[in-house]
Amino acid sequence: MNSDGNCNPLAVVTGSTAGIGRAVALRLAREGYSVIITGRREESSVMGLMEEIRSAAGLGDACRYVRGDIADDATREAVVAAAAEAGRSLELLVNNAGITTSGRKDILELERREIERLFAVNLIAPLLLTRDLVPLLKRGRGRPCVINISSLSAYTVSIDRADYCISKAGMSMMTQLFAARLAAMNIGVFELRPGIVRTDMTAAVAEKYDSLIAGGLLPLPRWGEPEDVAGAVAAIAAGAFPYSTGEVINIDGGFHIRRL
Repeated sequence: MNSDGNCNPLAVVTGSTAGIGRAVALRLAREGYSVIITGRREESSVMGLMEEIRSAAGLGDACRYVRGDIADDATREAVVAAAAEAGRSLELLVNNAGITTSGRKDILELERREIERLFAVNLIAPLLLTRDLVPLLKRGRGRPCVINISSLSAYTVSIDRADYCISKAGMSMMTQLFAARLAAMNIGVFELRPGIVRTDMTAAVAEKYDSLIAGGLLPLPRWGEPEDVAGAVAAIAAGAFPYSTGEVINIDGGFHIRRL
């Protein structure tokens, strides 16, 4: 790569100011990517992260922050504009931004506005953002990829998080659809299914998961860490699966294994 960084590939990582998205952005920077990160926090509160990304990439302009709600058209338009103006080849989109059910309500207690809000962030936003970034991705220098951060909830029933489960099941189908549509453009599409990962989203139920893990829920008896997911993203980004698309990769300590 040139010393001015113009050859550095570009990645877009949504929902990347904390948790899995943050770990992914930092890992990609260490792998030589410039990164566009997104989130709803004030820019002043993510300056430290931006400096970490720039330091990891070794480039002063290796990170740009787009602040806003990814469910809003204006925010997605700003992400697309930032990618187009970056002067680098867009090689990777990581659809990570997501929210969970407020208060973990029973499926019989869900309210329409809550369902619509969650679907807007978890499913509609990544669908539209992927669509809108395809023109840039198909001009990538290597084999560009879309990575959808799904969840074991795509196939595991939680009646107190029904809308979340449905949104992740929808993301699984979205992955398959885009994989089929974009294959002719040499764009790979992958789904990562994290399991019990230590993030802000799981902090409120940490005691429950501690107990389940101690009781043998997982063949690999530990919490997942955001870096576990970031490692899988890095492998895909590095071209480790050149003859694969539409693939699902479980990052769940073996939770998906059926055992008697």
